[in-house]
Amino acid sequence: QVQLVESGGGLVQAGGSLRLSCAASGTIFRVNIMGWYRQAPGKQRELVASISSRGTINYVDSVKGRFTISRDNAKNTVYLQMNSLKPEDTALYYCNADIQRRISDPLTNYWGQGTQVTVSS
Repeated sequence: QVQLVESGGGLVQAGGSLRLSCAASGTIFRVNIMGWYRQAPGKQRELVASISSRGTINYVDSVKGRFTISRDNAKNTVYLQMNSLKPEDTALYYCNADIQRRISDPLTNYWGQGTQVTVSS
């Protein structure tokens, strides 16, 4: 089995920073795209940032210049450094990854359990 385990969420004041981590574990041959999504109450889940295995990065416009995504391919881990946090960043943040378990397997999409980020004004 494959698991994505997130950590680093919490409560922070507006203007503060948090760093999320997500480690993929289990039988893994290759990890392709890794990303972070978020879902606020009453809203749809949205892609916050993604990074390919070669380092191609995308951000949603609302976090550009404030959030930085990075990954450690040796550790199958993706990070999200969040600076200048705003109350509207409050949401449940989910890690997502496309993983190939064995060389003979197709890429499969996996989700973490989510970590809460709350930004107070």
